[in-house]
Amino acid sequence: MKPPSIPLDRIAALAPACLRLTVPKSYGDANGHMNVRWFVALFDDAGDAVYERLRLTPEYRRQHGITTFDLEHHTHFLSEVVPGDSAAVYVRFVGHSAKRFHYVMFMVNETRGALAATFECVTTFVDLRSRRSAAMPPDILTGIADWVARDSRRDWAAPLSGAMRS
Repeated sequence: MKPPSIPLDRIAALAPACLRLTVPKSYGDANGHMNVRWFVALFDDAGDAVYERLRLTPEYRRQHGITTFDLEHHTHFLSEVVPGDSAAVYVRFVGHSAKRFHYVMFMVNETRGALAATFECVTTFVDLRSRRSAAMPPDILTGIADWVARDSRRDWAAPLSGAMRS
């Protein structure tokens, strides 16, 4: 199901971008566009910037014996990205619980002025000692709650698959 059209200026208002790059030639496939595996890789790389903004750094995770595991993804491919195009990824948080958070990422093809893909994800916190879901540390939970609250005030609905919940 195609998500509703979202003006690019509304997506750009989620700034700063979590990732911005020129798509390398090596990301191309036999069809002449960026292969599907690189969309997921770029969304994953953009997640590193999100974690930095939440102060959920690798050092913090080691220090507290926690990590995160993605539970579910939904990627919607909307337009091509070809090697040489400039792409940017933005994030919008849509929900959370004590253990999980739910967000949508938007890949914008800045060269062509088009939304290339969306990536919806539900992630859980994990205690590395038990390797089970665990409550988020209060400082991280507060940061996520603040981000969800800020993004919930936007004047446009996040394009959700309807199959995921935080």
